[in-house]
Amino acid sequence: MGKYNGPLCRLCRAEGTKLFLKGKRCLTEKCSLDRRNYPPGHRGARVSFKKSNYKSQLREKQKVKRFYGVGEKQFRIFFAKASKQKGITGENLLRMLELRLDNALYRMNFAYSRTHARQMIKHGHITVNEKKVSIPSYLLKKDDVISFKEKAMKNENIKGMLEEVKGLVDVPGWLLVDIEKLTGKVNVLPVRDDISLEIEEHLIVELYSK
Repeated sequence: MGKYNGPLCRLCRAEGTKLFLKGKRCLTEKCSLDRRNYPPGHRGARVSFKKSNYKSQLREKQKVKRFYGVGEKQFRIFFAKASKQKGITGENLLRMLELRLDNALYRMNFAYSRTHARQMIKHGHITVNEKKVSIPSYLLKKDDVISFKEKAMKNENIKGMLEEVKGLVDVPGWLLVDIEKLTGKVNVLPVRDDISLEIEEHLIVELYSK
């Protein structure tokens, strides 16, 4: 499946939960899910579907994919790696997704959304351990330091953005943020309680284990 280019609010309504795909808008009265809390489509408010185990598993997978902005192929790669690691596969998967550079940048309040974070990373504005990284899916490790390039820190658009996103989301405990220096550090590896999305990851494991 190719990249989704339709209305982002439609995805939140399809999953029945806020995926925070449009940043600050999701926290205002303009949020489509708050105004129309039913599936998209002209029959969305009336249509009723029979529930099944497969549907529940599929919806959980789609919810996580859309929340982190990951395509099917990449998601399968993450799952394969998670299943080979020690520990609980579902938690390993969520930990890896949480450690993506684009997610960390958003969680540090350095971007409007994960989509915006990916854009900045691809444009070469972000460094990890003082080295430019232009891959949004780059997996961070403990003690990695994320910051803006010096040139980016002088950019007026980025300065304005950083003022607007202050306190937009709660910074998780696994990240340390220095607002003055505009840097963040992976203090510890994230644990299950650090995942802000309500998800039953065991359903995803069941889906891929068939």
